[in-house]
Amino acid sequence: MSLAHSVDHSSTPQPPIPSRISPVAQTVLAAAASRPPVPDPPKEDVVTWQAIAAQAATDEPGMVEAVALVTTAGVITDVAAGVEDGEVEGARYFVATPEDLAEDDERALFFIHGGGFTFGGGPTARRSTQIIAGAYGVKTYGIDYRQLPEAPFPAGLDDVVAVYREILRRHRPGSVAVAGQSGGSNLSAALLLRARDEGLPFPVAVGLISPPADLTQSGDTYKTNAFTIPPGGLTNMADFYRGGYPLDHPYVSPLFGDYTADFPPTILTAGTRDFLLSDTVRLHRKLLKAGVRTELHVWEGAPHGMFNGRAPEDYEQVAQVREFLEDAWNAARA
Repeated sequence: MSLAHSVDHSSTPQPPIPSRISPVAQTVLAAAASRPPVPDPPKEDVVTWQAIAAQAATDEPGMVEAVALVTTAGVITDVAAGVEDGEVEGARYFVATPEDLAEDDERALFFIHGGGFTFGGGPTARRSTQIIAGAYGVKTYGIDYRQLPEAPFPAGLDDVVAVYREILRRHRPGSVAVAGQSGGSNLSAALLLRARDEGLPFPVAVGLISPPADLTQSGDTYKTNAFTIPPGGLTNMADFYRGGYPLDHPYVSPLFGDYTADFPPTILTAGTRDFLLSDTVRLHRKLLKAGVRTELHVWEGAPHGMFNGRAPEDYEQVAQVREFLEDAWNAARA
């Protein structure tokens, strides 16, 4: 399948900021509107791709914190979490444990960060694992998977599968949940398809936060919400990420996968200003038609990534996903 055509932003004006969202959310939208998105470079421009990755690879605490929130849709809580480093089959991962977690709590959350398959790794992945562990109140595995420009598909997904296998060696499948944001939710959905194809047990539940499920960009909101993304949309990034595979390969664009009723319960979230809203809605409909127990939650005025972890709506989203996962864990223990 060929790449989608570029989006004409001149026909998609910036709408007014909604008055019924929180004041913090309004401030975030106003700030975003003042910074027009910058187009991704073509994949041949490796130097610029390296600069994009390097800009977000800093170990400066303030930047690490900001990028960690953006690439997870997480929120800061007063729950501290210790973190340990690990490696399996060359894939680097982190394990963060809330300090107040009961010793007999066997639950584990494998949370895969986003970042356009380009950033969010390194020190940021370590910190984001801590943030998610505190926000979800559970032992959390994070991953520093290989990314662009050095490692297009399937390198990152191979790392995710390797870490998932390691988690299954440590935990019962009924105690493991998987979740991810943006590119991380693409990898989460692709992980399910690979797990099925490779005979691995499914997790007990899945959280897909604003998933780029269709890198062919055929969804409606790539156009109706085009004011939130760079000219050309995801075209250059998708062309680079896919490596030598077609864009509609199910592991690249999970919307095109085959789903059956035995897939785990899944919650999907997005916002009305998210250019990935159509991807999220369409994947939700596909799961429903397959007989999978699934929920869709959409936040008013929210762009891709919500409101940078700063608004009440961000805390609502985390609480919604956490409740869904906890219900699944409780049902598995019953």
